[in-house]
Amino acid sequence: MARMKLRKLEEYLQGVDGFEQPKILLEQYPTPPHIAACMAHHMQAQHGDIEGRLVGDLGCGCGMLSIASTLLGAQLTVGFELDGDAVDTFRSNVVEMELPNVDCVRTDVLQLAGSKWEKSFDTVVMNPPFGTKHNAGMDMRFLEVALRLANTAVYSLHKTSTRAYIQKKAQEWGARGSVVAELRYNIDASYKFHKHKSKDIEVDFWRFDISEE
Repeated sequence: MARMKLRKLEEYLQGVDGFEQPKILLEQYPTPPHIAACMAHHMQAQHGDIEGRLVGDLGCGCGMLSIASTLLGAQLTVGFELDGDAVDTFRSNVVEMELPNVDCVRTDVLQLAGSKWEKSFDTVVMNPPFGTKHNAGMDMRFLEVALRLANTAVYSLHKTSTRAYIQKKAQEWGARGSVVAELRYNIDASYKFHKHKSKDIEVDFWRFDISEE
């Protein structure tokens, strides 16, 4: 299973149900199957950070990245999500796809620092809220928590416009950050304030290395 090809992985992920009624305050934008597949595939193919590993998924939503990690052979994947509706969808996706070793915990990600989950995961993956609208700086708060939960690496998506700032903060927090890829993230018009049917934003796919040299 862990040797699954990228195209096959993306096909599987197209069967993952998304948000029925996305909540604007939580910045609920689903991770597109193509991006999730590319992220997970890179994490495993280039760094061996999924197969046989313990993987955490912060702000997991309906489970796209958790499911991608599980399909690529994670030993155990745990998603963390605040929204009960998303948790329900996550769990029904997992049941429908008959996936073992994947679970979802309903909690506020920001409360995980200092919890029993600190340093519990080899790898943490996330597509955090980008910190727009009511959530200024939220992606950085997620990143700070992620770095406390992981032992080896954190993978995350952030707006390209914040690259220099993220590099600086990562160093302050003791991580070596590198941009793996530049993506154009297509956000469909899920909310009333979107004037265009769909909008592309430039997003960096980061790997933060926190393993001991």
